[in-house]
Amino acid sequence: MRPDVLPTPERISIELTNKCGKKCPFCYNKSHPDGAVAWAFDELLHFVRDCAARGTKAFSFGGGEPLESDLLFPILKATQGQFFRSLTSNGLLLDEAMIRRLVEAKPDKVHVSIHFPGLESEVARVADRVKALEQAGIRSGINLLVARSKLAQARGVARRLADEAIGPERIIFLPQRGHDTPSPREIAEVAGKARFQSMACLVKCGKSPRFASVGWDKQVAWCSYTVSRRAMLEINANGLMAALKDLPVTYCGGGDGSEI
Repeated sequence: MRPDVLPTPERISIELTNKCGKKCPFCYNKSHPDGAVAWAFDELLHFVRDCAARGTKAFSFGGGEPLESDLLFPILKATQGQFFRSLTSNGLLLDEAMIRRLVEAKPDKVHVSIHFPGLESEVARVADRVKALEQAGIRSGINLLVARSKLAQARGVARRLADEAIGPERIIFLPQRGHDTPSPREIAEVAGKARFQSMACLVKCGKSPRFASVGWDKQVAWCSYTVSRRAMLEINANGLMAALKDLPVTYCGGGDGSEI
C-alpha cells in the first residue's frame, strides 16, 4: 500500500437493509417491516473487496434484519475465506432450514440479539437458536441489550445463560441508547462483575480508527448509533474514507455523556 493511501478501518459494520419485522420502538435506525434495500449486489461486493484490499479485516452484516435481505447469502458465499464475516440477527427466521443455508454460506460468526430480557419467550428462543447454531458448527453468540430501567431483568438473563453454558465470552452486553442508558458500572454489575464484552465506546464516546459503520442507505459514521452521518460520493474505500474525514460523533446516550 502506498504511504499516502490511508488504510480503511479494521472492522466495518454494514446494514444490508432497514427492513425488520420485529418493530422494536427503540431501534436506533428506525427499521420497520416495510424497510428498503439501497445496495446492489455488485456494488456491495466491490465495496467490501476494495476495503479489504485497503486493510479491513472483518465485516459484520446487519440491518434491519439481514436474514430478510436477499443480499446476505450471496455476499457470504462470494467472500468465503477472504476475510472475517459475521452477522447480527434477531433470530426470528432462524429455523432449521435457515441454519442449513448458513452452514453452506459459512459465516465466521452469528450473533443473535435479546432486545427484551424481561420477555421469557424471547430469551428462551434466542438461547435455543444459539445452541442450534453451535451444534451445526457455526460459531455463535448473544447480544444482550441492557437498559437502565431493566437492570434486574438483564442480570437474571445473564445468570440464566451462564447456567445454560453460554458464558460471558459469548455474550456482548450492549447499553440501551437514548434516555435509558446504563452506566459502565451498571453494565458490569449485570455481567456479574467479571470480565465482559461490550462496545468500545462504553467508557468513552468518540471515534475509533479501527471501526466504521455503513448504513442501509450508504451513509457512513464512526459509530452505528450516532446521528452524525455522511453519504459516500463513491461506493468504494476512497469514498468511505472521504466521507469519514472530519466527521464528528454525536453522543447517543442519555444526558450529556458525563457518566461514560
